[in-house]
Amino acid sequence: MIRIKARAPTVRAASLPMLWGALAVAYKFGCPLSTQEGLGARIAGSVVFFAVGTGLMVHVRRALLRELRLARRAARAAQSVVLRPLPPRLDGLGVAAAQLSADRGASVGGDLYEAVATEYGVRVVMGDVRGHGLAALGTVAALLGGFREAAHDEARLDDVLRRLERTLARHLRERARAEHPSTGGTADHDNPVAEEFVTVLLLEIGRDGALSALNCGHPWPYRLTGTAVEPLARVEPLPPLGPFPLPADLAPRRCAPLRPAESLVLFTDGAQDARDARGRFFALPDALRAVVRDRPASPQGVLRDLFTALLRHTGGTPADDVALLVLRDEREPTPTAREAAARPATTTHG
Repeated sequence: MIRIKARAPTVRAASLPMLWGALAVAYKFGCPLSTQEGLGARIAGSVVFFAVGTGLMVHVRRALLRELRLARRAARAAQSVVLRPLPPRLDGLGVAAAQLSADRGASVGGDLYEAVATEYGVRVVMGDVRGHGLAALGTVAALLGGFREAAHDEARLDDVLRRLERTLARHLRERARAEHPSTGGTADHDNPVAEEFVTVLLLEIGRDGALSALNCGHPWPYRLTGTAVEPLARVEPLPPLGPFPLPADLAPRRCAPLRPAESLVLFTDGAQDARDARGRFFALPDALRAVVRDRPASPQGVLRDLFTALLRHTGGTPADDVALLVLRDEREPTPTAREAAARPATTTHG
């Protein structure tokens, strides 16, 4: 049954060109006009062959459009499996994330993100694979698979990053072996795979709001505190994963704790590098200030308003993939020692 259904479109696709061809042959050998030399016969012949050519072109166009629709559908299905939707709430944190791909033909991008709740806190990764489209999907899948395991297995955030480095190196070796068998899987300088790199940002948010970060070539997130918008850190990140090994002394950066009602906005460089028709860059901090100016915004609200502003700025056609991930601390505030001491004592009467 499955085999018949799979072959049926092929038979139907081949039947129409055969019909047009049969029509041309029947005219050539079966119609008396085809053997005459008059002007009317020539016009009739031209009309017949023009109709045959037009029919074949229309058929080819429809076939190509059908194949394109199938490719887009397969790409969307593959991306939905690799880049899973995040839950709206994760261990007391509100979460919202989405990706906008610049590759309209494949509808997939080279950006990656994930957030998982572990015994060490909520661990988050955001990255950007060099390039976009189907070519980058394999690297995205390898890194996300490595992160989902390492986030639970490794007690230290720097060991999670080292696992990702090994995962990327192994993936690039296998890719080099498949694409360039003559190299034997070695990523030498003449191998195009040796030029691949990935920017990676790792965050760890404890249940008390303690925040640690490791950054390899990725833009720092923005922290939203009320109406204030500030970068999470202002130091230079490490080089991206791939071209250079991680330093031997690798320690996560301790950031100010994430407090209740504060948010973090993670993004890929496609957001801050987006340009309008006049070449002006998208002002991401200004857009964030506009989002939180009048009201405390939910993660879904921040995501929606940012994408709306970005599409308006680029005219609906961003030049690069864009991924956004918003985390908001929705835990109840913990009373300080002074507030606890100021509370009236509760007495019981026997």
